[in-house]
Amino acid sequence: MSIDPELIAAAAAAVQAGRAESVSAWVNDAMAEKAAKDRRLAALAAAIADYEAEFGVFTDEELEEQARADKKAVAESRARIKRLRDRA
Repeated sequence: MSIDPELIAAAAAAVQAGRAESVSAWVNDAMAEKAAKDRRLAALAAAIADYEAEFGVFTDEELEEQARADKKAVAESRARIKRLRDRA
């Protein structure tokens, strides 16, 4: 097994800063996060497949509409965060 030297350095820095108990613990946490993400993505893919099996494949127009709604939601969230920071 080979691990990128930059990742080893990041793990060692986390240990040195007290953010991880050991390099092994840091690697274990990272692997657990990756496994959890993979499970969430698989569940999302299954949910989309189930939806499309029942209602049909998402159209390009639906995907574009959702992308616009997502961008708007991000912009609103950023504005809210900025207002909160400005008050602090």
